[in-house]
Amino acid sequence: MKKYLITSALPYVNGLPHLGHLIGCLLPADVYARFLRAKGEDVLFICGTDEHGTPSEVGAAKENMPVEEYCLKYHQLHVQMYEGFNLSFDYFGRTSSEQNKEIVYRIFEKLWQNGLVVEKTTRQVYSPDDGRYLPDSYVIGTCPYCGYEKAKGDQCENCTKVLDPIDLIHPKSAISGSDKVEIRETKHLFLQLPKLEQDLAEWIETKKGVWPDIAYSIAKKWLKEGLQERGITRDLKWGFAVPKEGYEDKVFYVWFDAPIGYIGITKQWADEKPTQRRFEDWWLNPDETIYTEFMGKDNIPFHTISFPATLKGTGENWTQVSMLKGLNYLNFAGGKFSKSEHRGIFLDDAIREFPADYWRYWLIANAPESDDTNFSFDQFAATVNKDLNDVLGNFINRVLKMTATNFGQQIPLLGNPTTTEKELYAALDSLIETYTKHLSQLEYRKAMSVLREIWVAGNNYLAQTEPWKVVKTDTDYAGTILNTALNLIRLYAHLSAPIMPQTAQKMIDIFEYPDNLAWPDAPMSVYLTKLPTGTPFQLIQPLFQKILPDRTAELKMRYKEE
Repeated sequence: MKKYLITSALPYVNGLPHLGHLIGCLLPADVYARFLRAKGEDVLFICGTDEHGTPSEVGAAKENMPVEEYCLKYHQLHVQMYEGFNLSFDYFGRTSSEQNKEIVYRIFEKLWQNGLVVEKTTRQVYSPDDGRYLPDSYVIGTCPYCGYEKAKGDQCENCTKVLDPIDLIHPKSAISGSDKVEIRETKHLFLQLPKLEQDLAEWIETKKGVWPDIAYSIAKKWLKEGLQERGITRDLKWGFAVPKEGYEDKVFYVWFDAPIGYIGITKQWADEKPTQRRFEDWWLNPDETIYTEFMGKDNIPFHTISFPATLKGTGENWTQVSMLKGLNYLNFAGGKFSKSEHRGIFLDDAIREFPADYWRYWLIANAPESDDTNFSFDQFAATVNKDLNDVLGNFINRVLKMTATNFGQQIPLLGNPTTTEKELYAALDSLIETYTKHLSQLEYRKAMSVLREIWVAGNNYLAQTEPWKVVKTDTDYAGTILNTALNLIRLYAHLSAPIMPQTAQKMIDIFEYPDNLAWPDAPMSVYLTKLPTGTPFQLIQPLFQKILPDRTAELKMRYKEE
């Protein structure tokens, strides 16, 4: 049986994550992992904090902490945030682990032995005011290609063009803001990507029509422009020391060791968890492993070019990405969510404002798949009020109360289905097949549109059969209608579980019936008859609360949504 390996782009450890990070990679990966587990697949969902590099050094200095303590502090805060949003990682590790160090050194030595690493003298930005060389991402200036004024020295976020810091117009230090920068010579090690270009191009061509357009097109753009040798070392103290003579004062570049962190974190899981599985079962067993990566569009070049090339260059049979789900940006108030500028809604604030499932539903329903998406509290409130409260929540409340009033708090007898029930079965069979297909293909917006249609079908069924009228003249058929509707609640729990796990569990807990939220695997003519007659159920408080205009106005003011 095939195994499913799922990784989300590793969130950088400094500071706290915001909604943009959540929908950019973490939440879509979680929904997919939950969906596959519900189908009974063998799944390993891996993530962790990306901890090396200048941001950690700078952040630790600002908080007057040793960098190791700083990274541990924020790693633990990330863990708390993701637990609050019910992200179901099988393991959430750290790129600074000894396991990752071991794998990084192993891969580096293979690349070195294969003649794919060379030493070059480079010109690098030095800041006298900071007293240090500035890593690429800590030199900011104007992009020479598109004119974006906040481009970083390694890549322009606006046009995704790969940059060299010395190419920036009006460069300055992102640490101190000083524009008194010098260009000095220093030695570094480079991965010879041009030697791997043909093999990489042939492999990427096999992904045409498999990867989303955004991932495939970005990879092809890089190849068309021609691959350049890529520096894999930096003049820093925090990171994995380079195991070569003459490089004692340098460490590996974070973009070299961070993607390898997927493998290192898997080894952490294998070493620390009570399991008989080895990391090699997933990472050196490509014929039996389907590997799916999730990330924002700014990370796509590194995962379609640099990381695959690194693994290919070793000559070992590493598992390569099968499907790469790249997403665009979630914007806020007309601009990007920004950790550095604290613009947007961060996860600690979000979870205090509303239950996690409110956010999870809105984000997946509005996933920035084909283009950037803008968040607004008006849209958020409208979706929660209409889809969750009026369609799903209202259906559940009506059915429970109507049944309790007329039959008591137990499942009424199911009679022979009429044409109306048979039409419902057929419609749901078709919709669920489509919904399953969209989730399998990582088409989240399409999937959520169908899920809402499935919920609407329940309301339409009640409107068509009118059990509140039928019960006055035909108690048996009224029981059949409400039996069917109660089974729909159970069905909705199963179908909603990957998106809204807490809500789904509350829906299942309504019934005194053993259930494991497995994916529906039977035709609706069978599935909607599963709850035995007489099964007790409980009345519950409404699952959702409407967000009123006054609350929306208050939120817009608090979070400075213009």
